[in-house]
Amino acid sequence: MMINERLKQITPSEIRAFDVQVSSIPDLLSFTIGEPNFDVPEFVKDAMKEALDKNYTHYAASDGLLELRQAIAHFYKRRHQLDLNWQQIMITVGASQGFMITMMTLLNPGDKVLIPSPYFPLYGYSSILSGGETIKVDTSLDDFILTPEVLESQLQAHPEVKLLMLNYPNNPTGTCYSKDQVKALADVLRRYPDVYILSDEIYGDLVYEDDHYSMVQELPDRTILLAGASKSYAMTGFRLGFLHIPSHLYEEMFKIFQTMVTCVSTPDQWAGVAAYNDGDQAIDEMKAAYDRRRKMIVERMSAMGIDIPHPAGAFYVFPRIPAKYGDDDQTFVLDLARKAKVGVIPGSAFGPGGQGYFRFSYAASDEDIAVAMDRMAAFMQDI
Repeated sequence: MMINERLKQITPSEIRAFDVQVSSIPDLLSFTIGEPNFDVPEFVKDAMKEALDKNYTHYAASDGLLELRQAIAHFYKRRHQLDLNWQQIMITVGASQGFMITMMTLLNPGDKVLIPSPYFPLYGYSSILSGGETIKVDTSLDDFILTPEVLESQLQAHPEVKLLMLNYPNNPTGTCYSKDQVKALADVLRRYPDVYILSDEIYGDLVYEDDHYSMVQELPDRTILLAGASKSYAMTGFRLGFLHIPSHLYEEMFKIFQTMVTCVSTPDQWAGVAAYNDGDQAIDEMKAAYDRRRKMIVERMSAMGIDIPHPAGAFYVFPRIPAKYGDDDQTFVLDLARKAKVGVIPGSAFGPGGQGYFRFSYAASDEDIAVAMDRMAAFMQDI
């Protein structure tokens, strides 16, 4: 059978595969998937029901409802003091579609994508399918932060780099970039004017100790901002993402979008209008719950003797596995699942720098997390 040769470089999601592998274990508490445990806010559901009742069920404009694009721009001004032009916003089928649109627009054969690692695996897959090559930069020795010095050395060594992939707060590590760190990276990037930045800031509303600072504020003409409603509003099933695109790229990226889909579901977009216009309190309430869980996990795991890099955002921790296991995170997470009934993801699923760690998602109930901590403590005493 003849298929696209690029598909031979891609495997099904290791995260989903491992989740399936352990999900049949009786009494397992699973912390494998980044899926908020909260229900969608009622006012968001009501907005979607109203859209259905009003028969707003036909095609929307391909790049998204005017009302939603404007609501997103107002939200970012209100919450992040970030000036986004609604005319440069494109509504996508989840944030994941944004990876493909960006890379298919920018990459030609031989172009390279620089990806700080650990990273969300779809970044690499999108690059491969778009004809690019990936350079995965291990950040584990720098507290999971891409430093200006490493960025400079990589750009010097690889002049074919066309795109830098940033994600902060980070999945899987929970690390964030401060305003000063973003500015320092931008200073390096100004010396390489042909490099674009795809800045995945989908967790930007879930920063616990500082204000989120977007790369758009430093390099607006070269930064494609990617975000969406899935994490902040627990709207994963609505598949509402967006791109904010430099004006000179918008038409080209729009061509790719229209080739993939005519438009995002119209009723879902009306739900998004309500979320972005009226959902600030819902974000704050969920964020407070995540922060409470984060602090409990750090305290409990640290007391177990587990080394846990500081998680300042998103809803993940990325601890080091016990020394007994060396870097064999696969064996550790299987033992944890089978013996302690706690499901997590091996760090090696997230590329170089992830091996020897594991990802624990605290987008789960306080009660389940508390039980999981007790089970892990008993497990740690027995190894």
